[in-house]
Amino acid sequence: MREIRAIGVYCSSYDTVNSIYKKAAVTLGKELAKRKITLIYGGGNKGLMGEVANTAMKHGGYVIGYMPDHLKEFEEPNWGITEMHMVDSMHTRKRLMFEKGDGFFILPGGFGTLDEAFELITWHQLELHDKPIIFINIKNYWTPLKILTKKIIKQHFAKPEHKKCFHFVDTVPEAFQVLTRGPEPVVHEPMGDWV
Repeated sequence: MREIRAIGVYCSSYDTVNSIYKKAAVTLGKELAKRKITLIYGGGNKGLMGEVANTAMKHGGYVIGYMPDHLKEFEEPNWGITEMHMVDSMHTRKRLMFEKGDGFFILPGGFGTLDEAFELITWHQLELHDKPIIFINIKNYWTPLKILTKKIIKQHFAKPEHKKCFHFVDTVPEAFQVLTRGPEPVVHEPMGDWV
């Protein structure tokens, strides 16, 4: 069984998103604190980022944030967390979050969330790591990505075994179930189960 001490969480920093996504972020924050798993995230105080971090803190969790200096123009750093680190660039933030996380959860988010998730997937595909990457598909938010993944593999832009680089689950509890598994063997199976 894989030992998980810290989880990197990627998600939206917008406050205007549907409340169902905020509820999932709150659930995730509670679960991380309950399981004594450190939250590694982008250091923001808004949107799903703020919800998961502030909830984890409220329930006795340990939270580490990394925010590039230039983002202070767009949002206030979350100085109320356990460790708040201002860094010099987005690249530094992504590197530190990757290094500190034993696995990664992807809640609903926008282009920045996708950028960070795809980099993690690409590194996994290139065998630079085998840390679990789990998309939490709240209200089918990530279903179009599941369909795109099927098309990418079907049209030979990626190999079938690359499907093992990441997982989709529908709920926060399911994400923790997948998290504790070790690297999975490659199984060549019909693509229909992904849609």
